[in-house]
Amino acid sequence: MKDAHGRVIDYLRISLTDRCNFRCIYCMPEDGVCQMDHDEILRIEDIERLVKVAAGIGIKSIRLTGGEPLVRKGVVDLVDSITNIDGIENVSMTTNGVLLPAMAEDLKRAGLSRVNISLDTLDPEQFKYVTRVGKLEDTLAGIDAALECGFDPVKVNAVTVKSLNQDFLAFAKLSIDRPLHVRFIEYMPVGDSSENGTGWGKEDVIPSKELFSIINERAAIEGLLPLESAAADPLGWGPARYFEFPDAKGTVGFISPLSRHFCSACNRLRMTADGKIRPCLFSDTEYDAKQALRNGTDEQVRAVLMEALGAKPDDHHDKVGTERGMSQIGG
Repeated sequence: MKDAHGRVIDYLRISLTDRCNFRCIYCMPEDGVCQMDHDEILRIEDIERLVKVAAGIGIKSIRLTGGEPLVRKGVVDLVDSITNIDGIENVSMTTNGVLLPAMAEDLKRAGLSRVNISLDTLDPEQFKYVTRVGKLEDTLAGIDAALECGFDPVKVNAVTVKSLNQDFLAFAKLSIDRPLHVRFIEYMPVGDSSENGTGWGKEDVIPSKELFSIINERAAIEGLLPLESAAADPLGWGPARYFEFPDAKGTVGFISPLSRHFCSACNRLRMTADGKIRPCLFSDTEYDAKQALRNGTDEQVRAVLMEALGAKPDDHHDKVGTERGMSQIGG
């Protein structure tokens, strides 16, 4: 399945809920977003049906996001269902990790392929500031649980923000002793920064090239080196460029949506928790799959997906801000 620019689109990110057990300052206001009514959110059976239709037109990989996907009731059964849909090769999840100690084994048995765990700081006080309500030890316990259950790869996603002054070397060193794949993601000005109170903008973006130099300059050990072969890349479908410390068990990746556009290799569509298909993270254009799922045929659902596919832009063209925030879009 190709879009109008010749890119193969085989990856669908699905937001299961706009709700979260954190209130991260770059994602939502302190008192949370105005939550959608229960009937606005896609039912589990709606999501299963959409994945079946999507698989029929070439989608092979599914990522479940939120909000926080693990607060969605029925998530384990959903994983079990969609991993058994013909054509679906991988099902993964992005989570803050807090509920993984209680749920990781069930998710693994259900067929979840891998997990990405969001963690933006290793300082307990800064973690509380960023999440407003979270505890660092809870997310670290989630990382431990993911490794113990045998998820492979386990990736740690850190959004890099100049105003936070994070310890990037400490993050990178997480990859040395355990098979963790740390990925630094340039802060993306999505949503309205005045709404969540950060005041962050493009000036808070740390270009990945600059961050790479910062880590290597501070490293007391030999610095990061390119992976010896592409085959050593952690399994995934994203745009990270990976490096490693000598003899490390994991890797360090850099995702550069602003300083080094990877739009030409984009392979994804997104669906919000209320059933809107977004051709691009930075685009406010949405296509309503919920109405087709609730009242239409599979062919009508397919038509919505194909319309969204045809509307994928060639590039995000450095757009700043979107009508919806990250928690509502699903990342």
